[in-house]
Amino acid sequence: MQLSTKARYASRALVELALQYGEEPVKLKDIAARQDISLKYLEQVMFPLRVCGYVKTQKGSKGGYILARPPQEVTLLEIIECVEGSVAPVECADNPDLCKRSERCCTHHAWIGLKDAITRELGKISLADLAGKHLLLNKD
Repeated sequence: MQLSTKARYASRALVELALQYGEEPVKLKDIAARQDISLKYLEQVMFPLRVCGYVKTQKGSKGGYILARPPQEVTLLEIIECVEGSVAPVECADNPDLCKRSERCCTHHAWIGLKDAITRELGKISLADLAGKHLLLNKD
C-alpha cells in the first residue's frame, strides 16, 4: 500500500504552515520552493485542504495560507483522509455490505485490522509532532 504524491505533498505543505503557525500567512510559492513541489500541483493539493477546513487563505499583499487549527490538533490521519479518502486497504473494511462474502471471508478481518492499525498510528501523529521532527532534522 502506498500513499499518493498528493497525500505526501499535502502533509509536507501543512508542516510548512505548522512551522509558521501564529505568524504571517505563507505564500504558496514559498512552500512550493522550500518543498520542491510544482506550484501548479501544490495549488491542486491545497484545494481539498481548504474545503476540509485545515487551511485558510488571506488575500492581499501580505496574503497567503495559514492553518485553520493549531498544529497539535491536526493529525496525519486527518490530512490523508482529506486528500485520499479512507485509509482502508479494501472497500469492505469500511462497508461490509459491499461484499456478499464479507461474513464468511477469511481475509475480511485482516483488512479491518490493517485499517485499524493504520488509523491508530496516523492518528497519533500531529502536525506539531512533524514540525518538531522537521526542526530536528534541519537544524543548520
